[in-house]
Amino acid sequence: MAVDIRIGDCRELMRAMEPESVDCVVTSPPYWGLRDYGVKGQLGLEASLIEHIETMVDVFAEVHRVLKKEGTLWLNYGDCYATSPNGRSAADTKATGNDDRTFRDKPFSTVGPINRSKDRSVKRWGGGKNSDAELKPKDLCMISNRIAIALQEWGWWVRSEIIWHKPNPMPESVTDRPAVAHEKVWLLSKSQRYFYDADAVAEPTNYPDAVDKQRESFNGKTGDKAFRARREKRNLRNVWSICTAAFPSAHFATFPPALIEPCIKAGCPLGGKVLDPFGGSGTTGMVADRLGRNAILLELNPEYAEIADRRIKKDAGMFADVSST
Repeated sequence: MAVDIRIGDCRELMRAMEPESVDCVVTSPPYWGLRDYGVKGQLGLEASLIEHIETMVDVFAEVHRVLKKEGTLWLNYGDCYATSPNGRSAADTKATGNDDRTFRDKPFSTVGPINRSKDRSVKRWGGGKNSDAELKPKDLCMISNRIAIALQEWGWWVRSEIIWHKPNPMPESVTDRPAVAHEKVWLLSKSQRYFYDADAVAEPTNYPDAVDKQRESFNGKTGDKAFRARREKRNLRNVWSICTAAFPSAHFATFPPALIEPCIKAGCPLGGKVLDPFGGSGTTGMVADRLGRNAILLELNPEYAEIADRRIKKDAGMFADVSST
């Protein structure tokens, strides 16, 4: 399958794409205030939380335009606590060989107004009951939920809140709250009815023999087969236990291929096209190629685009069909 890597601002690149031209979107944007990647025009460094949310709404408005009517968006976004810059540096974390995203390397303080910019000007989105509300030191920012609500208010359907449980989370030294061991993946749709292949992501049931007595409702050989297939599988649950996966290269925010696989299997038909507006190190493209889907990756940083190109070509071997523009 073909993987097309395009370099530039994702919003500008999507504006140049044909409307309703992709089947499915799987992505993870830069988290607000987490890290400075040193690239002009990068997202995630907005001065206030509300400005970051507005930026995300603008990005996914473009996603909405290029997504087919029956398409879905799978959005991974973790949370953080309001704090001043702290934590070890990205360079130190890379040196340990651990590529988890929950470590802190904040380029600026995330303490401050929620619904106003830091210069106190009123922003157009939200406002809530208390427009002067602030994130206090140690507050859980609830960014993932705020973005999902903003997208819902914009017009997306929020169809599922998926918990990515991490069996191997980053250790934390906190003593006044539980340690963080999860992120969220939001399933959103453009329409009330959409493509979703439940059979492709069905799970083995834990109790296949507990419902044998239901066999009476099935007659004949065909009925037995249908019953057997049904009782041995169950619908995909919304808690996924998936270990984080290190990627020993320059990109610090890769998500594991196992997290992307069910999103693509359920959300994109075979031979369809998957879009990742924040292509990063190319995990979405690599998994899409493995699963028989085409992919478009948009990436602002030319260095990361080069990493993705090499990575996907190495993974696909002699059958690689990867282009970069």
